[in-house]
Amino acid sequence: MPFPPKMSATDLTGVSVEAVDPVFQAKMLDMLKQTGRPEMVVGWYHSHPGFGCWLSGVDINTQQSFEALSERAVAVVVDPIQSVKGKVVIDAFRLINPNMMVLGQEPRQTTSNLGHLQKPSVQALIHGLNRHYYSISINYRKNELEQKMLLNLHKKSWMDGLMLAEYTAHCKVNETTVTEMLDLARNYNKSLEDEEKMTAEQLAIKNVGKQDPKRHLEEKVDLMMTANIVQSLGAMLDTIVFK
Repeated sequence: MPFPPKMSATDLTGVSVEAVDPVFQAKMLDMLKQTGRPEMVVGWYHSHPGFGCWLSGVDINTQQSFEALSERAVAVVVDPIQSVKGKVVIDAFRLINPNMMVLGQEPRQTTSNLGHLQKPSVQALIHGLNRHYYSISINYRKNELEQKMLLNLHKKSWMDGLMLAEYTAHCKVNETTVTEMLDLARNYNKSLEDEEKMTAEQLAIKNVGKQDPKRHLEEKVDLMMTANIVQSLGAMLDTIVFK
């Protein structure tokens, strides 16, 4: 169970955080036991609204106090502002013992590489990630019902393919696509004329760093045909069904 720290103000403003208050912890644990939660404290958590997940100097000192009580204590940081975009921005950290670094020993104890390929942010690296502390992979425990619910959250059904796009927007997309196809056809015709005057070496590198009009023209044709076929079929089905 992570522990909410007793704060006087956020450390982002430079005001120190009251680290480990044993009296506050003891009272909190007693109250939790009365509610049927006999868990022990395994760390602490706080938020960095809009600043990302990392540990400041004050956070490192707070984590040192927790690790003095339990070596396996973790510091959890949440960014509620960035989490609004749809993905929970959360990370867990544990300090790196400087004595182990001097001896060349690896402080991180892992039994799997799964979940350890998360690219750290530049801000976290600036604030001492992988130098003073390291990140721990986070796994979310879900029961079978929760897994089904999450898998069906953005799952598309067969009805989505029958939904018609707004005719005004669909016509505007068609006009834009046809205009782009016309420009690409002109560029492709010009490239064919230029190819007749090129040598074999020039032909091999003619599209390097340039737009390939043939490939882009094929993509535009494919997208336009697919969109119009789906729109036409959907319109005919709606006409027959709701006639």
